Amino acid sequence: MDLTLKRTPGLFLVGFMASGKSTVGPVLAAQLGWRFSDLDIEIEAEQQTTIARIFAAGGEAAFRALETEAIRRKIRQIQAGHPYVIALGGGAFLQPNNWELVKNNGITIWLDCSLERINRRLVGNTTRPLAADPARVAQLLEHRNPFYARADHRVDADSDDVEQVTRRILDLPIF
Repeated sequence: MDLTLKRTPGLFLVGFMASGKSTVGPVLAAQLGWRFSDLDIEIEAEQQTTIARIFAAGGEAAFRALETEAIRRKIRQIQAGHPYVIALGGGAFLQPNNWELVKNNGITIWLDCSLERINRRLVGNTTRPLAADPARVAQLLEHRNPFYARADHRVDADSDDVEQVTRRILDLPIF
């Protein structure tokens, strides 16, 4: 096992919205015997509202501040000895503070997924404020991919087979 994982047992799943982080994460965590956390779901529960409403009320900056604090809380739990697989929101890894936090406190895995599959998964989705316009989705993906590429590892997640994507992660040389 990678020494980073032994020191700070945290796996951070990064990637674009609908790339499979929230779907693969719990399966991966179960395979490892670790805890799973979906930061978007935790933020919604804590704020007792949806991310879309947080964006509408305070803008993206307000949401990103909540996201950074949620990452800090998870890192404190990891540092206290609780191994976690954490699904970060699609834009979390782009924020310099968040990138430094996760880079220094675990291993990042980019779930790389094609625009075509992402668009299929987003059809009819009204819960993602940045996904309303397909042209905007394509622009965002193109803009964000270089940020995701900074992850420690890239995994091809262009599949609807959750077990297959999980196996690809478990086959990484970090284990």
